[in-house]
Amino acid sequence: MTPVTRHQTRAVRVGHLLVGGNAPIVVQSMTNTDSADIEATSRQVAQLAQAGSELVRLTVNSDEAAAAVPRIRERLDARGIDVPLVGDFHFNGHKLLAKHPACAEALAKYRINPGNVGRGKKRDQQYASMIETACRYDKAVRIGVNWGSLDQELVVRLMDENQQRAQPADSSVIIHQAMVLSALESAHRAEELGLGGDRIVLSVKMSGVQDLVAVYRSLAAQCDYALHLGLTEAGMGAKGIVASSAALAILLQQGIGDTIRISLTPEPGGSRTQEVIVAQEILQSMGLRSFTPSVVACPGCGRTLSDYFQKLAQDIQHYLRAQMPQWHSRYPGVENMTVAVMGCVVNGPGESKHANIGISLPGTGERPVAPVYVDGEKTVTLKGERIAEDFQQLVDAYVQNTYG
Repeated sequence: MTPVTRHQTRAVRVGHLLVGGNAPIVVQSMTNTDSADIEATSRQVAQLAQAGSELVRLTVNSDEAAAAVPRIRERLDARGIDVPLVGDFHFNGHKLLAKHPACAEALAKYRINPGNVGRGKKRDQQYASMIETACRYDKAVRIGVNWGSLDQELVVRLMDENQQRAQPADSSVIIHQAMVLSALESAHRAEELGLGGDRIVLSVKMSGVQDLVAVYRSLAAQCDYALHLGLTEAGMGAKGIVASSAALAILLQQGIGDTIRISLTPEPGGSRTQEVIVAQEILQSMGLRSFTPSVVACPGCGRTLSDYFQKLAQDIQHYLRAQMPQWHSRYPGVENMTVAVMGCVVNGPGESKHANIGISLPGTGERPVAPVYVDGEKTVTLKGERIAEDFQQLVDAYVQNTYG
């Protein structure tokens, strides 16, 4: 696979992580609990971290939430969960950070939206207060511009200037310019206030795929700050997954992006961890990072009337992902392993030979046997009622023998 040439950005330390520079692209997520609920928020942060989220952001919107942050950090530390926490501030962040120094200290990064800091002189003062707090505690800051809460004073100014031109640009172009200008001006102001460029991450989130690609291309061409990618308000289910994948894949392929989040609306009662899995799958499918062994499985056709291979592929995939929290430290490199679960003789043996370990199940009308291939060589033929259990044992043995 041809490697992607990354856009060169400054490395930013966020807790024990590095974001940007030559560091691997970081996966992050966000809780949707009431941050004042220490137990529920700690539990969800732990779930997200176990799923593979390397940064977790949480809402800090009240005195109660700010007071809870250091206690959440303590609970996570007591469980051995060192995932850095990011505080999401809007409207009153300057007050909360000043009033709750333990919160300011416990967070690894502050997320500031320039459009939601204030208006006029108050905006300048309140923004400066937050940046000065970040400098005092040596914290990273993500300056996150969002088109749903863009600084309207800046938009009006740019729109007025545009109307004075002989050939005014389309309003969408002006919005794109306002997004990038807001991020850059805010970053430059933060540096003037004493925050190093190596403590700044920028994002310019939009909800349209082509809009997102356009603004990030423009931003990347104008700066070397670390960049956080995400399609904001991506939506639910397949729509959110497809839209996020389409937008981020274009940018990542061009080397743009140092950390990503998939902003999925969860199904009612659904797990928040889905956004972590989708982010990992995007990076892994593009060859940018590996998180868990890949399962290659055919889609099925008229030769595979039984759903046995589908169930086996699903079970194996769930099993591998469930083992990764333990395997990650015990079996270095196991995340690069490929497992093939194929449904008939047409492509089954070939795909199985290409995988580290693969099984070719019998299709309709074929002999009821399942040859297993290990590193390209046929090693055993399974049959009977315990094919699934026997194959899982073979996968376990391969992991221990190869990566142990």
